Amino acid sequence: MSKPSKPMLLAALVGAGLVLAACGGSGGARGDASGPTAPAQDRPSSTAKLSIAEPKVDQVVHGSSVDLKVRLKDAKLVPASTTHIVPDEGHLHVLLDDQLISMTEGLDQTIPDVTPGPHRIQVEFVASDHAPFEPRVVAVVAFEVKR
Repeated sequence: MSKPSKPMLLAALVGAGLVLAACGGSGGARGDASGPTAPAQDRPSSTAKLSIAEPKVDQVVHGSSVDLKVRLKDAKLVPASTTHIVPDEGHLHVLLDDQLISMTEGLDQTIPDVTPGPHRIQVEFVASDHAPFEPRVVAVVAFEVKR
């Protein structure tokens, strides 16, 4: 088995870093709205304004499914299929307790099988390349599930 060349190894590392920066990682327990990833380079700003209509702050949700309703102004949702970044186009990354649970072009969804207890949901409007805008466009709500 031959050893990979330095340019190939460098390209693989850069590629892996871009994938992780765009869609992965963990925001940790800082409690801020900075989200799961940090921009790896200068990023464009967005015209978007994002809020979470449901669940409401400190709402108690009964059952195991949580209805998420997001409001987006001054931007539109488009498929995440291009590196051509437009400030008013993107999609949503939804995190429950700092874990990415969906990447969506929809404003409403039902989150199944949410365990009882306190939770934090974060929604971020990101560019079509999956990376965040600068400043980030994020909404966060803490709520509780009871059965």
